[in-house]
Amino acid sequence: MVSRYQLAKDAIHIEQECIKENVGSQDQSAAAFGGLNRIIFGGSEKIRVEPIVVSKPRLNDFQDHLMLFFTGLSRNATEVAAGWIKNTEQNENDLRKMHKMVDEAVDILTDTTKDLREFGKLLDDGWQLKRGLTENISNSMVDKIYDSAKQAGAIGGKLLGAGGGGFMLFFVEPSERESVRNALEGYMHVPFRFENLGSHVVHYSQNIEVAGTGVV
Repeated sequence: MVSRYQLAKDAIHIEQECIKENVGSQDQSAAAFGGLNRIIFGGSEKIRVEPIVVSKPRLNDFQDHLMLFFTGLSRNATEVAAGWIKNTEQNENDLRKMHKMVDEAVDILTDTTKDLREFGKLLDDGWQLKRGLTENISNSMVDKIYDSAKQAGAIGGKLLGAGGGGFMLFFVEPSERESVRNALEGYMHVPFRFENLGSHVVHYSQNIEVAGTGVV
């Protein structure tokens, strides 16, 4: 039985130190803690998780604007990540812009006076920056999927993970969901809902010896 914090640290240690994968720390932390959070990193030993407080109606509205599709492309994430890790220094300005977008995204979600569509535009801006970090992040098929979704009504989106394939997330007005689904016919649409529990034990059993009986 371990804490979520320890679980995240252990997962990061295994991937980064034991099997030497080119991976960050965000996926392990997000999976361990669950929920909608701002996660602040100061190296693998320092992870601070700050829950983002969003009203239930706002959160449901946000959920209703998101669509997830599988590109059908698999890739070796560590190889893709190696490319943009190598280019970190030359990409510093773009990375700082992406970092600044976190505050903007949180502000949009928590301020009910702001139009949620601004989040979709922010996703689009972020994707344009991310795809320019290295040539391996996007490809002609990924670009085609993204362009098709935008032409059908998506406001913005991004490829999840390191890049090169996997899943794409789109921000779509509810009235345009069917249009985007039709435009991406042939690609798997994956319905999903937000999850707040994170990693947790669903069954735990421990053999206990009863003193003096030998019975377990």
